Amino acid sequence: MKLAVHFGAGNIGRGFIGALFSQSGYHVTFVDIADQIINQLNEEKQYQVKLATVEQETMTIQNVSGLNNIKQENEVVEAIKQAVYLTTAIGPNILPHIAPLIAKGLAERVKNNEEKLYVIACENQISATDLLRGYIFEHLDDETKGKLEGKVHFFNSAVDRIVPLQNNQGSLDVLVEPYYEWVVETSENIPPVEGMTMVADLAPFIERKLFTVNTGHAVIAYLGYLENKSTIDQTLADEAILKQVQATLGETGAYLIHQYGLNPEDHSQYIDKIIHRFENAYLNDDVTRVGRSPIRKLGPNDRLVRPAVEAQKAGLSYTNLARAIASALLFDNQEDPEAVKLQGMIKENGLSAVLKEVSGLDENSEITKEVINHYEKLKR
Repeated sequence: MKLAVHFGAGNIGRGFIGALFSQSGYHVTFVDIADQIINQLNEEKQYQVKLATVEQETMTIQNVSGLNNIKQENEVVEAIKQAVYLTTAIGPNILPHIAPLIAKGLAERVKNNEEKLYVIACENQISATDLLRGYIFEHLDDETKGKLEGKVHFFNSAVDRIVPLQNNQGSLDVLVEPYYEWVVETSENIPPVEGMTMVADLAPFIERKLFTVNTGHAVIAYLGYLENKSTIDQTLADEAILKQVQATLGETGAYLIHQYGLNPEDHSQYIDKIIHRFENAYLNDDVTRVGRSPIRKLGPNDRLVRPAVEAQKAGLSYTNLARAIASALLFDNQEDPEAVKLQGMIKENGLSAVLKEVSGLDENSEITKEVINHYEKLKR
């Protein structure tokens, strides 16, 4: 049976990418440091993926196992030597930490395996696979890098599926939304995986997704948090917040249409579809889950700041995006370490300095001024 090695045995890994590989006839070896999940995968060898619908349809995911990347390095290396695909859904910040082990596996693989391996980082990050490739290559000598040519292929991808925070109570079963999208950038004829779409140019797909789905999700979460809402669907039931989200996605949409020549009517329908997905009450998705890690989400290339900067460059409106950035700066969730750190930075250094450090915005830029203006209004 064909093998796929997937780093990240959490809800997204099991409920999305790993599930698609299993349904495509692959044995999936999940690699993670969570002993309980790894042990359960090896004992039960299957789990259920449940859809967040009225019917709660379920799919049984079989042919799965697990390895602990700290305790079972040699076994992970052996798995990498035999795999057809190596994928991740582990968080962009974790990629540097798994790169040394992947490098070790690739170095051993190319010694005696001529078969092609396809590496895809399935993260909410532009060019995540390029980043992973860079981290891996830091741990390889020039000779090994040369041997990888033509044998190990790195493809960027865009992924989209809402997997809410859930209390699995010791179960491997995962609740996911019915909708998903997995787009991989390649012009090669690669082994088929159910649900994978291949495109020659990923940029329009990944930016459309990041600046509609991720931007929209974050805006709902931060505005909902400020209004003491509990879940994403409850937040969208507030007409004022719904209009604010629509206005913000109107700004990101104007940039996307300008940049990629998207059909305005088609993109408007895409925005409506995304908002409808967020309104799914069966997901019961907490605003604190969606809003977590605000420092990362306020990064210069992430979902809030990047579209604002690009809109400004194009001479387009960004005032609603500035308001969204301000709401993220007010995310004061004491259970989220990044939120606590961000509030400490604001208190110590002030907004302008934080926006420069975290978001790469000049302290005297028009965007910074707009954000501070909204921040003061929202705080009041």
